[in-house]
Amino acid sequence: MSEANLANLSDGDLCYLTAEQAIKGFKSRQISPVDVMKAVIAQCESVNPKLNAITYSYFDRALEQARKAEKCYSTSGKTPRPLEGVPLAIKDLHPVKDEITTWGSKIFEGVPADYSLPIVERLLDAGAILHIRTTTPEFAHTGHTHSPLWGATHNPWNLEYNSGGSSGGSAAAVAAGMTILADGDDGGGSIRIPSSACGVFGFKPPFGRNPGCLLPTNLDWILHLGPITRSVGDAILMQNVMCGPHPDDIVTLKPKLEVPQDLGDISGWKVAFSMDLGYFEVDKEVQKNTLEAIEVFRSLGCTVEEVDVGWDNGAYDAWITHWEGLFASVAGQHIPRWQYEMDPFVRQMLQRGMNHSYTRVKQTEFVRAEMYKKLSPIMQEYQILLCPTTAVPSVPLWNRCDNPDFKINGKPVDAMIQWCMTYPFNLLSQCPVASVPSGFAKSGVPTGLQIVGRTYDDVSVFQAAKAYEAANPWLGIRPNL
Repeated sequence: MSEANLANLSDGDLCYLTAEQAIKGFKSRQISPVDVMKAVIAQCESVNPKLNAITYSYFDRALEQARKAEKCYSTSGKTPRPLEGVPLAIKDLHPVKDEITTWGSKIFEGVPADYSLPIVERLLDAGAILHIRTTTPEFAHTGHTHSPLWGATHNPWNLEYNSGGSSGGSAAAVAAGMTILADGDDGGGSIRIPSSACGVFGFKPPFGRNPGCLLPTNLDWILHLGPITRSVGDAILMQNVMCGPHPDDIVTLKPKLEVPQDLGDISGWKVAFSMDLGYFEVDKEVQKNTLEAIEVFRSLGCTVEEVDVGWDNGAYDAWITHWEGLFASVAGQHIPRWQYEMDPFVRQMLQRGMNHSYTRVKQTEFVRAEMYKKLSPIMQEYQILLCPTTAVPSVPLWNRCDNPDFKINGKPVDAMIQWCMTYPFNLLSQCPVASVPSGFAKSGVPTGLQIVGRTYDDVSVFQAAKAYEAANPWLGIRPNL
């Protein structure tokens, strides 16, 4: 997009700028942070009544901050910071000091946070402007977004479907032009699932890349914090701000990784591909779109070969055991007072988790080790692994985790997360994984493709995603809201 084009954009176009485009326009003074923030706020006010993606808004304060950012881009202003003036949505699970953070639960309704999550601090210190908080299911427990506190978040592409979860509000807001940048967290796919369902880009960093400090422990390997954006370049911008050692997090990696924007082509790469990871039932439309995405990689000069990953449903058993145990350790104490205010499935998960023995939870590590024994030879031979993000395009708006009638290709499937091909890579948490759009289903809902990297090889994941994005651009496609 040229600078001349930037100067003539309508509000409906300004709100869909990438951060890279917006910052370029700010620096050239073709557009201002105030212009963009007003456009984004107008879009929030226009489409959020349809989507229900926002929990709290700070529009007046955001406009005031945008005016200050505007001065930074003037000749007499301060030097702009990396994200100066760019609108940012923060998930209503991530503490922002002195702001209410509900975790999607009535337990924390009206309770302000007494600290900010390190990644939130870093994004705000880099000049991004917080204007909205976004919805999450209660305690981020599952792959679709609805809660007793906030209701359901609609998919921007088809309002009868869910936005995915647990970072469903963030992904819906990005897809709908209600923000330029958003954050998410990923304990079983909560960045990648809604990114797939909403047709945007999401990145799960490897364990330790970004500081945590969300839970009482930083040591649990299953949870990751990362970006949700419309473009790969914007995710790199965010990731370069968020990552790196933090004094409050013992597991953050040194040194800080800076991912360049110019990454080169991927011609000559050997790429592995699995449609089902050995055991998932995959919807026919997802299969079709995945195969078409695979052809894009072949057109880029890659040799793509199908592989047998060889995993089985033991991966799900290991993940759900660990997740329920972690979940209960964090929130189980709230059952006596709040059990009848909770989502009934959340209460059941907490009760199951409190009954898991240490031995049972510890044995999930044996499954993780066996899974990596099967994946490691593949990743030694191939640069990346490709597979669907979710086994269905999305789920109905009010899908229940305990829905006994949930089926894929006519076969019964656990409705909580067994339609999500993401959680195996939380078990193998050292692998960086991105979700990129792969197409649309007949319902109009997007589908996604996962790009899985070797352990701690974030750069290759971004390089592959950028090459795919250039060959199969999705930025110009917007939901009809």
